This record gives sequence, structure tokens and C-alpha cells, in this order.
Amino acid sequence: MRQTSQWDGTLWGKPWWCDPQGGQAADADLGAPGSAFAYNDVRINLLALALTRLWGRPLDDVLREALMRPIGASDTWTWHGYDSSRIYVAGRTIAVVSGGAHWGGGLWMNAVDHALVGRLLLHRGEWEGRRVLSEEWVARSVTPGGRHADYGLLWWLNHRGEILPEAPTTGFCARGNASRQLLWIDPARDLVVVSRWTDGIGGILGELSAAVPIA
Repeated sequence: MRQTSQWDGTLWGKPWWCDPQGGQAADADLGAPGSAFAYNDVRINLLALALTRLWGRPLDDVLREALMRPIGASDTWTWHGYDSSRIYVAGRTIAVVSGGAHWGGGLWMNAVDHALVGRLLLHRGEWEGRRVLSEEWVARSVTPGGRHADYGLLWWLNHRGEILPEAPTTGFCARGNASRQLLWIDPARDLVVVSRWTDGIGGILGELSAAVPIA
């Protein structure tokens, strides 16, 4: 979850080196697990597989029951894997979703539902008086890891102003497509922003945040 596993292998027909985001070539000397940070969606797919085996059920079912229904999300979102990403558990076939949106898989969700997830994180896992996520877990998720000062547990942290320099250092985010897809959460301003296919989002966040007083 900190993108430091250094795992090498092939999963669902995709070798670990085919994701260029981490900058690791097929012949790279990866070193020991935990020795370096490398953003890599094939390894995130491995995480999705491990969690599917842990729960013994599809992760979209887990997400729906444990999180999306409690926060009042719609039923329009879907989470996809690949045609080949299936395993057998207790005599039945289970589809394994992909952790990232590369190669045709991923989590598809409208902006309102996305914002509801952001609001849950904004309130440190509590929803209208009900504990949905552990507060300790949320705190750990936004604590920098030892190999990347701006990355927690699958969340980008802007506390040094490195991820989105124009945006406040009080925020954190989930992002993709060079930040053109973004879920921004700023607890200091009680602010959640969902952005889709937006260029220059850092500047937009900076202007928006300047108009919102710190809570």
C-alpha cells in the first residue's frame, strides 16, 4: 500500500515492468522489499488479489456493503477487472477487480459518489454519527511513508507542497492521469473537490482554497 513491495512477476498477463509510472525497467535491480518507492499498478493488482483471497469474496461486494451503502452512495458505480482475472474460492469462481484503471479495468464512479467518499475521509471515517472506517486507519493512511515523503497508504500528501504546488499544504488527494482526475480533501477548510479531465487543477485548487476560510 506504500508502493514499496518491489515485487516482480506477471499477473493477469501483465508483467510488473509494463507500467512505466515507477520508472523501473525489466532488467532493473529491484533490491529488497521495502527498499524503494515505485508507483506500479501491476503491484496494486496484486494487492487486490490478496485482499480478494483474504475476504473470500469480490472486492466490489465488500466496498458496497462496508462503505458505499453506509454513506448513501448510488448504485451506479462499478468496479471492473479483466476477462482473465478470476480465481476459485470455496468451489466458486470469483472475479478479481483491478486496483488501477489501466488496461481496461478500474473503479467507475460518478462525481457525487466520489465526493461522498471524500467527505467520509474528511470526517476521519465517521458518517453522521456512525463509525464506518477506523479513525486510526484514516490517520495511518495520511501519514508519510519512509520511502516517499509525499505518499501515505495509497494517498498523495501535499504537506510539503510538492504534489500540487499551487494548492494548500493542508490537503491530500487521490489522483490519476497526471492529476487530471482528482479527489482532493482539505480538512483545514472542510473542503472536498472532485475534478474530472481538468488541466491546471493545482491552480484551480489554489484559487478555490483562497476563497474558503480555514475552519
